[in-house]
Amino acid sequence: MSFWTTIDKLFNQLFEVETIKMALDYNSATPLIFTQLYFWIFFAIVLSVYSFIYKKNKLRNAFLFLVSIFFYYKTSGFFFSILLFSTFSDYLLGFAIEKGKTITRKKCWLALSIFINLFVLFYFKYAYFFADSFNQLIGAEWHPINHFAEISNQLFGSSFRVDQILLPVGISFFTFQTMSYSIDIYRKEIKPVRSIIDFGFYVSFFPQLVAGPIVRAAKFIPQLYEPYNLTKKQFGIALFWIMNGLLKKVILADYIALNLVDRVFENPELFTGVENLMALYGYSLQVYADFSGYTDIAIGIAMLLGFQLPKNFDSPYKADSCGNFWKRWHISLSSWLKDYLYIPMGGNRGGSTFTFVSLAFVALFLFFISGSFYVLIYFLSGLLLALIIGLIFPKIRGWYITNINIMITMLLGGLWHGASWNFVFWGGLNGLGIVVYKLWRKISPWEDKSKWWNRALAVFITFNFISFTRIWFRSGSASSFDSMNKAHDIQYELLTANTMLNKLIYNLNLTVLPDVILGFWPVLSVMFIGFVIHLLPSKFKEWYRNKFATAPMSLQLAFCGSAIFVLYQVLSADLQPFIYFQF
Repeated sequence: MSFWTTIDKLFNQLFEVETIKMALDYNSATPLIFTQLYFWIFFAIVLSVYSFIYKKNKLRNAFLFLVSIFFYYKTSGFFFSILLFSTFSDYLLGFAIEKGKTITRKKCWLALSIFINLFVLFYFKYAYFFADSFNQLIGAEWHPINHFAEISNQLFGSSFRVDQILLPVGISFFTFQTMSYSIDIYRKEIKPVRSIIDFGFYVSFFPQLVAGPIVRAAKFIPQLYEPYNLTKKQFGIALFWIMNGLLKKVILADYIALNLVDRVFENPELFTGVENLMALYGYSLQVYADFSGYTDIAIGIAMLLGFQLPKNFDSPYKADSCGNFWKRWHISLSSWLKDYLYIPMGGNRGGSTFTFVSLAFVALFLFFISGSFYVLIYFLSGLLLALIIGLIFPKIRGWYITNINIMITMLLGGLWHGASWNFVFWGGLNGLGIVVYKLWRKISPWEDKSKWWNRALAVFITFNFISFTRIWFRSGSASSFDSMNKAHDIQYELLTANTMLNKLIYNLNLTVLPDVILGFWPVLSVMFIGFVIHLLPSKFKEWYRNKFATAPMSLQLAFCGSAIFVLYQVLSADLQPFIYFQF
């Protein structure tokens, strides 16, 4: 069936009663995601209505709030009520924090806000892991019950399953967003939002709701009260980001995943060490193209609606150290962890009470997801040894406390992605990479990055190290909508990671490289082009982006039409969710 025949058939069905009912009802098999045609029909309808009201800020904000709730309902069904609960609770607690007459009262209200947000996050994201550990520790057979579904069934007569806790899409993103709002009010960096509609719009803005970037209230909320403004150049930039993101997702991420990465990671023992290595490099490009592709589209859509979202990626594979990589990768999360975790612990100035609170939290979390007292004993023994060394050698106490702060931040960053040992290893390795580099750069004979060969070597080593850590990240990540809503099998994930590791160490026979290239040349060619584009100078990328933005409208539309036609030809029949939906 041709592209235009499909379009004609779709529009003929649009006004049928069953089609309208299907469009309004939640269906887990057809969520509203950027790579589906239904989303763009939805967005076209939104823009059509928006064109009549965009000059009236209150009406505009209310409309986009309702649209965003509908979007989340179509993506996560019943869980839109969890989003509303988080919105309403933090809206009220924001006023309570501001009006607290003493610091103690303000801290109590802030603590309540953080507790509620973390409780919701832990309940839905980590309940099965805690249940498994609890059962292992005491020999019980307790199974988590979805109390939210149970309450809904009693109050509204719904028929949600109570024996299964599903993971709301993007829960970590909007939870961190609402927590930062309460913390910033406590720090007197912002004032509470007076309108519940405006605050709800800030929390639920649909382009970035389910996979970021994490938006700070201080940057976004002032935009709610500014007049709509979209220049011709901004329109062109918005189109560029949308098409750029779609091309990244479909042509790079999905194609590489389907034709190489998924095959090898599902059965690494069936492939040679070289094929495992190619899949590992492929996954590094896939996860970047997938996640940055989503944020590119989100930034473009938001720009068309008159809002600016923060930059979330800055050519991360050009990084010359692990620390520099985390300044370029998932910037909104990295900066969140720095501002609300690393700096409050003392940062590079030493430790604080919050450092020990965070250490206790990490220790208990590792204990619960392992279900073993030995893990807790080993962790506490290591901390005790560090304290003893600090007492014996006071001059290095500040140094190792700073590095403990770094390790805690990266471990919690790993656990943010999910309660799996693979995410713990991944976060810990990245923390270790930052700490080791801080020592190495003091004695490195190649630290002068003004010499291109030193920088090239540093970029090559950093990329390979980051790719190496992704063995555990990919093994701990879901790759389908079905697997997103199931507890991870930690033992199976760990076995997959170890299998690939063994292949890379003991079976890396480079003599088969020509055969691998011959067998996978189409996907390897796509990977090569993807990496070349990624490594292009930033000024050159900015130049052709501006050229597109200032080109005549006819050329822009012609390019977009051609790109859409190509995307349709290569689009996979299977629904490929964005990787970060599960977080």
